[in-house]
Amino acid sequence: MALHRSLPLPEEGDLTRGFPDRNCLLQYLRQEFPAAAAIDGQLSPVIGGRKAAELALRRVDPLAYGRSRNFLKGAVTQLSPYIRHGLLGLAELKQWLVDQKRPWRDQEKLISELAWRDFWQRVWQQFGDGIWQNIEELKTGHSAESYGDSLPLDLRNGETKLACIDAFQRQLVNTGWLHNHARLWLAAYVVHWRRVRWQMGARWFLQHLIDADPASNNLSWQWVASCFSAKPYVFNRANLEKYAGDSFCRSCAMVNSCPFDGSYEQIQGQLFIPVQPNTNKLNNNMLRAENNNLANHNLGKEKLVKPLLWIHQESLGPANPLWRAWPKAPGLFVFDRGGIEHGQIGLKRLGFVYESLLELPLVLRNGDPVLEIQAFAKRCGCDGVLTQAPLDPHLKRIIAALQQQLPVVEVACEPFVDLPSPPQLQRFTKFWKLAEPLLREQFINE
Repeated sequence: MALHRSLPLPEEGDLTRGFPDRNCLLQYLRQEFPAAAAIDGQLSPVIGGRKAAELALRRVDPLAYGRSRNFLKGAVTQLSPYIRHGLLGLAELKQWLVDQKRPWRDQEKLISELAWRDFWQRVWQQFGDGIWQNIEELKTGHSAESYGDSLPLDLRNGETKLACIDAFQRQLVNTGWLHNHARLWLAAYVVHWRRVRWQMGARWFLQHLIDADPASNNLSWQWVASCFSAKPYVFNRANLEKYAGDSFCRSCAMVNSCPFDGSYEQIQGQLFIPVQPNTNKLNNNMLRAENNNLANHNLGKEKLVKPLLWIHQESLGPANPLWRAWPKAPGLFVFDRGGIEHGQIGLKRLGFVYESLLELPLVLRNGDPVLEIQAFAKRCGCDGVLTQAPLDPHLKRIIAALQQQLPVVEVACEPFVDLPSPPQLQRFTKFWKLAEPLLREQFINE
């Protein structure tokens, strides 16, 4: 994606856009964002930006992915950081797969995993901040109040003496990325073996992961915890050795007292209290949250003559429909100082975003997004704001505050799959039953 547009003359407070190398970028970010550096003080080895995203995409082998994705050394795509920040769009990835001209069966697993992400986003769209609450009752036999409210220090520091768990902690903190199977194992250990509320683990992941997507993250934690699934997710040593090899167990100080030894029946008996089958009825509070957070996008009712483009963290790539529609409009990205200073983001994710922004012709600021956008509109003589319709409720609140002073037009991206009727979102299987035939037809028709 080549974007050619002029930037406004620099003003005091604009963030630096030119760095001779990554080390200079790192030193600048540590100085500009000390709260993020306090969480993790290094950049991720995963490079940010559309160019890096395209390189990663060219390495994807859908057939190998389908055969080996559950193995830690399998042919996973590692596209999640680029998808999360809009550097690669779900609809764009679907079309890329269609263009491969491979049989549906060779690509179905990768398509279904993209559909999982679309499903999670639809649930987030409905529930908003409600994804931080239990969507259903736990099915562990334990009350929600019996789970701890903080991560144990040995877990946070990678000092549990369990080789697998400590290795997952190190990879999470040191790289900002973790294989999905390792995420599930680590989440299960946090919630079921250490009896910690899933929200504590979800926040921990969001601080460190460069693909920190609240929808996929929180709802996967709820799936593990059993408050958005039919049963709790657990694993045993045999499962770990099958998909991760035996290197962890060979080097583990706890090899002779492994808490994961045993059959699934034995482990479930140790961890859970038998409960009656649950009807998976949604929490009434969640139903109210769903009604209160349905999207209400303004898709062009306001006619703007000279808009500014507000680019946010969900919209850094060409899937953002604004780039081509308004090629001369000035663009702005604002790092939300309040959220960063409250410890919500580490330097690895912030650095990934910053690195991605350096490819775009944007002014970069650090402060209160509402005030910064209003000031930028005045600076450039703009009569309103154009932005990609966001999923994040925090971004929606920024839009609501902006609308008190400026007209804001939200433009939606192309959907991954256009369903004829609103799907039931209690389970992915119901969503997939509607989506799969429509997706399959696109591959056959091509």
